[in-house]
Amino acid sequence: MDWLLRTPALVVLLVAALLLVMETGRRLGRRWALPGGEDRGVAAVEGSMFALFGLILAFTFTGAAERFDHRRELIAREANAIGTVWLRLDLLPAPDQPRARALLREYVQQRLVATSEADGAAAAGERAASLQQALWSHCVQGVASVQGGPVLLLPALNELIDLTTTRESAARMHPPGVVYLLLVALALGSALLAGHAMGARPALPWLHMLAFALVTAITIYVIVELEFPRMGLVRIEASDALLRDLLRSMR
Repeated sequence: MDWLLRTPALVVLLVAALLLVMETGRRLGRRWALPGGEDRGVAAVEGSMFALFGLILAFTFTGAAERFDHRRELIAREANAIGTVWLRLDLLPAPDQPRARALLREYVQQRLVATSEADGAAAAGERAASLQQALWSHCVQGVASVQGGPVLLLPALNELIDLTTTRESAARMHPPGVVYLLLVALALGSALLAGHAMGARPALPWLHMLAFALVTAITIYVIVELEFPRMGLVRIEASDALLRDLLRSMR
C-alpha cells in the first residue's frame, strides 16, 4: 500500500473506478428507466445513500485532521521536554555533565531518524531506547548527591520518556481498515446511483461525472495523507524542524 500513498496513483485509481461505476449506472438507468411518478422511493434511497456517504466522509476527515494536529503538538511538547532536560543537566556535578549531554544529543539524533520513514528507522528507535535508559541511569547516579537535584531533573527526564511513548502511540493510532473500506464502498455506491439518475439525459454529462469523481477521490486521498503524514505528499517534517533546531543549539 505504500506506493499508493507515495504517489497520486490512489487518486487516479479512484477517479477511474468512480467514472466506470457512474457510466455503468448511467447505462443501467437508460435501459431500465422508471415510468414517470414511480421514482419517489428511489429518490429516498438515493438521498439516504448520499447523506450517509457525506456523514462518514465528514467524520473521517475531521478525525484525520485532529490526529494530524495532535501529532504536531506532541512534537512541540517533546522538543520542550528535551530543552528542559538539557537545561537541568546543569544540576549534575560538573564531571557528570559532559557524558549526560553527549547521551542526550545522540538521543535526539536517533529520535529524528526513528520517527521518519527513512531506512534504519527501526534500528534508530532501538538505539534511542537504549540511550534513554543510559541517560536515566547516569542522571540518577549523578544527581543523588545534589541537594534538590532529584526533584528538578528526574521529573523532567521522566516526562521526556513518557512523551516518547505517547508519540509512538499517536503515530500508530488510525481508524480500523473497515472504515476506509466502507468509505470507498459508499463512494462507489453513490457514484452508481448518481450515474443511474443521469440515465434519463440524452447527452453524456461528462463535466458532472468528472467533477464528482475528482472531488471525491481527492478528498479521500487527503484523508489518507493526513492519517499517514510521513508517507505521502502531506508531510509532518516541518514540525521536526523544532527538534533539528534544538539539536543545533545543544552545544
